[in-house]
Amino acid sequence: MVHLSSIATALAAGLLPQLANAAGLNTAATAKGLDYFGTATDNPELTDNTYMTQLKNTDDFGQLTPGNSMKWDATEPSQNSFSFEKGDAIADLAEANGQKLRCHNLVWYQQLPSWVSGGSWTNETLTEALKNHITKVVTHYKGKCYAWDVVNEALNDDGSYRENVFYQHIGEAYIPIAFEAAAAADSDAKLYYNDYSIEYGGDKANAAEKIVKLVQSYGAKIDGVGLQGHFTVGQTPSKKDLASTLKSYTALGVEVAYTEMDVRMETPSSSDKLSQQSTDYASLVGACAETEGCVGITIWDWTDKYSWVPDTFSGYGDACPWDENYKKKQAYNGILNALGGSSSARKSRKMRRNMITRGN
Repeated sequence: MVHLSSIATALAAGLLPQLANAAGLNTAATAKGLDYFGTATDNPELTDNTYMTQLKNTDDFGQLTPGNSMKWDATEPSQNSFSFEKGDAIADLAEANGQKLRCHNLVWYQQLPSWVSGGSWTNETLTEALKNHITKVVTHYKGKCYAWDVVNEALNDDGSYRENVFYQHIGEAYIPIAFEAAAAADSDAKLYYNDYSIEYGGDKANAAEKIVKLVQSYGAKIDGVGLQGHFTVGQTPSKKDLASTLKSYTALGVEVAYTEMDVRMETPSSSDKLSQQSTDYASLVGACAETEGCVGITIWDWTDKYSWVPDTFSGYGDACPWDENYKKKQAYNGILNALGGSSSARKSRKMRRNMITRGN
């Protein structure tokens, strides 16, 4: 029998209201119908025991993305010489924890070894090198990757193609060629085009839609569009507008996911900024949760301690749902509420009433 004194003690300690959050972000996301809620991680963090304890918490994280260890410079630093140790560390971690693995990425204009970016190529020789890289990397991780970001950031902000080494020598065909090679190496992995600033309507979003159609026109497999979701506090579109853009992609017969979500602010933070950040996260997560065909959300690391933002955007930071001391911020509750946390809160209130009734 539960005594009222126990209830009073729990209430005084603030334990019962926490039941609303006990489900965790991933548990709430899957209950809402999503496939996962996850986070990026990277090899340097794996030596931090406190960080690792939370990273392995599948109530919050049902999926992992390796931030850097599967990119071209890490996996094929010299031609036809492959290195998978760092990528394997994260793949093995996800497998051991029962977490999905979103593999990232196969073709990108950055983090290329010099033999690729500065090579003397023809259409034929670069196409061969491209196919070889994709085939070897995807084959190595076959059966482990829930999804691959096959081509990453092929577009300029105005929607034109980036003048990268692949586009220079192969043309836009490098994109469907990459998807075709990835599908041949692992037909079960979901294959994504991934980019930033395609979360709202405009030239770049329209160009991303054209990439989906381009790959489809070649008869190649493309399963999804990854919208990175890097935003600034107070500049995040409304949930309605975000959902409208998501639907513009799903109308093409592909799924969508937010793949690198964070919401940065000008530092130092303040209570107003933290409150707005929570609202912005809720808009992003709510748009996905309410859009058929949006399958999951990945935050770009979960703690400010390891966020990429301060090194990239001078004067900005505090972009993650946990602070640098691993304390949950208001953004955590904003995300949870957008995933149906209010229903959990109702359950906790009902549980408390039942406990009190039994105590009488």
